[in-house]
Amino acid sequence: MGMLMYVLGVLIFVVGLLFSIAWHELGHLSTAKLFGIRVPQYMVGFGKTIWSIKRGETEYGLKAIPFGGYIRMIGMFPPGEDGRITKRSSSPWRTMIEDARSASYEEIQPGDETRMFYTRSPWKRVIVMFAGPGMNLVLAIGLFLALFMGIGVPQTTPTVATVSECVVPVGENTDTCKPDAEKSPANAAGLRAGDTVLTFGGVKINSYTQLQGLIRDSAGKHVDMDVRHQDGTRTTLAADIKPNTLPAMDKDGYPIKGQTVTAGFLGITPVTAVHHMSVGESFDQMSTMARHGVESLTQLPGKIPGLWHSVVDGAPRAQDSPVGMVGAARLGGDVFSMDLPQSQKLFMEVQMLAYLNFMLFLFNMLPLLPLDGGHVAGALWESVRRGLARVLRRPDPGPFDVARLMPVAYVVAGIFICFTGLVMAADIINPVRLN
Repeated sequence: MGMLMYVLGVLIFVVGLLFSIAWHELGHLSTAKLFGIRVPQYMVGFGKTIWSIKRGETEYGLKAIPFGGYIRMIGMFPPGEDGRITKRSSSPWRTMIEDARSASYEEIQPGDETRMFYTRSPWKRVIVMFAGPGMNLVLAIGLFLALFMGIGVPQTTPTVATVSECVVPVGENTDTCKPDAEKSPANAAGLRAGDTVLTFGGVKINSYTQLQGLIRDSAGKHVDMDVRHQDGTRTTLAADIKPNTLPAMDKDGYPIKGQTVTAGFLGITPVTAVHHMSVGESFDQMSTMARHGVESLTQLPGKIPGLWHSVVDGAPRAQDSPVGMVGAARLGGDVFSMDLPQSQKLFMEVQMLAYLNFMLFLFNMLPLLPLDGGHVAGALWESVRRGLARVLRRPDPGPFDVARLMPVAYVVAGIFICFTGLVMAADIINPVRLN
């Protein structure tokens, strides 16, 4: 049964991934057709075509490797300065430029002279290239809203799930107490499973996060707590908060891997309940996740040595290590094979797909060719050049020749391919796993 659920989780993630790719390319396709650009192909996947059908002037299909997709638009680059599209130099850089230019004109047909991508005004090209990542952003927001407002978010509450028998530093076995171990403050005070903490040191408690912060800041203090028992009765309990070695927390309340601090310890674990967020709470949560996403993207280069050692030397894979599509699919399987309520499994799977779409948006908007953001940057620069020419009463400089940046695009693509290969190898050899 566990293997069946694992396979189901992987399949759900893969289907969600394919939909995300198709949705991305649909953004490019729909806006290109809206502006009269001819699109010969719309493909989900790379490699060998396993199915396709032609409707009108566009071939729609699926390819064997489901880790990306593309649409082919004619005339992505303007002709060269002499109006031709030929290899006019033995320079390898010039060859790269003219090969790219030539490929964008391969399927030109009579009447296409006014239907090429580069002939559209810069703002239309920006829309076409932004529409793909924009669709991922829209899908991410939609999934997050469905998740936070519909399915609900598992949140810790100030109700006690378990009480520690004794004071145990982080990293030690919490199931048994040493003979000389001190009783935990919660145990000594008489807190029991099912009790709800209403006030702590005179402060009204609204969430477990708030309570946890107060406990951690109260090391060595004698604190009174108002508590409501399961039967509805209320009482005041007193606890001497003990200093203990605990995980360090970041400003958002998440543990910092490998870092510990000395902080106040009460000795309780909270009950987790499902909370359906409001619209405002949902967007606050999304803004926090967006900030973490941007930070993760900027930290990617620093993760490469750890990935390399996890593959070559078998070093332990960090839990915050980057994962690719293979690793994410395995995590989807892990989620569905865990002993959790179905609602929590669904929450985690949808959250992964939503976060994947958000990261696809961020990644594709990097202002580098061959990413969508590189074409957006090229169109914006063209608009600036032409605007300055009008202001200064100079001749129109014409379209910005993005093809000239193809050598840089090949370098960037090579780096992305190597990084993707390294991540895939790590996901196969030394994967990040949930437990």
